[in-house]
Amino acid sequence: MKRAPLLLVLASALSLATVGCTSDDDGPSITVYNAQHEQLLEELAPKFTEETGIEVKLRSGKDLELAAQLVQEGDASPADVFLTENSPAMSQVERAGLFTELPESVLSPIPEQYRPASGLWTGFVARSTVLVYNTDLVDPAELPLSILDLAEPEWDGRISFSPTGADFQAIVAGVLELEGEDATRAWLEGIKANGTVYDGNNVVLESVNAGESEVGIIYHYYWYRDQAESGEVSDNSELHFFGSQDPGAFVSVSGAGILASSEKQDDAEKFLEFLTGEVGQQALADSYALEYPLNPAVQLAPPVKPLSELQPPVVDVSDLDGETVVELMTEVGFL
Repeated sequence: MKRAPLLLVLASALSLATVGCTSDDDGPSITVYNAQHEQLLEELAPKFTEETGIEVKLRSGKDLELAAQLVQEGDASPADVFLTENSPAMSQVERAGLFTELPESVLSPIPEQYRPASGLWTGFVARSTVLVYNTDLVDPAELPLSILDLAEPEWDGRISFSPTGADFQAIVAGVLELEGEDATRAWLEGIKANGTVYDGNNVVLESVNAGESEVGIIYHYYWYRDQAESGEVSDNSELHFFGSQDPGAFVSVSGAGILASSEKQDDAEKFLEFLTGEVGQQALADSYALEYPLNPAVQLAPPVKPLSELQPPVVDVSDLDGETVVELMTEVGFL
C-alpha cells in the first residue's frame, strides 16, 4: 500500500511534455527538468541565454514526479540539470547517485546551511513557512508559539492547509527531521482532525481571507504576491512568522543539481553559476516570485520580511526524507 503513491507519481511523470525556451536546435543548449515554478524559469532562462548564448529547454513538472522520472531514466536521462521547488526531491536523486559534484564557483555564493555537505547540489532560492490568519477572527495574542500546537483541541475547526502539494510535504519533512516519526504522525493526525483540506496554497489563502477558516499553513510569498498585485484575497489577513527555530519557522530550499550523465557539463555549470551568482539572484529578486534569494549579496525589497530576520530551525537539507513523508501522509489519509 505504501508503494502506491510513488507509482502514481511515476506514472504522472512519464506523461510530461517538454516545454522549450527555444526553437533553435543548432546552437548550444541544455535540458532542464524543472519542478520550480514554470513562470519563474520562463523569466530567468532568457536572461541566461542572453548572457551566454546557451538555450534552455524546460521540461516542467512536480518535484517527486520528476525525481521519480530521473531515477527511472538513470544514466539514459536526457536531463542536464534538475531544479526543484523543495529539497526532498533533490535528496531522492542524490541518494540514487545521479548527481555530479558541483564546482566551487557554483557553491561558494550560497551559505552552507542552504546546501548539502556533499556538494552534489545547492539551494538557490527559498520560502518560509508561515501561518496566515484572518484579522477579524483571530487576535494576534491567540496565535500559537509552535506549528505543533495546531494539533491541539483548541484549534479544532479553525485551521486549513493543502496537504497534497510539494510545499506542504516539505514542511512535513522538516517536522519529521526535527521531531521524529512518532511525533510527526501524531501531529498529522491532530491537524487532520482539526482542519479543512484545500487544493492549493492560494485556495488556503482565499479561504482565510474570506473567513471560511481562521488560520492557514502556507509559504510567505503567496500572501506577499497578492498584496503586491491587488490584495483581493489577502486584505483581511496578516502573516504570523514562527520563531525560536520552531518547525513552523522551517525554510524550504529550492535545489539545483547537474546530472552526472549529462554530456554538457560545462554549459550546465554555467547555468548553475548564473542561478547562484549575483546576476541570476538579482533576477530572482526582481521577478514576480517574491521568494528569498540565497546569495547574501542580494535581498528582496520591502515589505517582504528579510531572510536575515527569520529564525528557522537548523536542518540538514540532505536529510529531508520525502519518501517517508509520503508514507506517513498516506497512512494518515492525506494521500
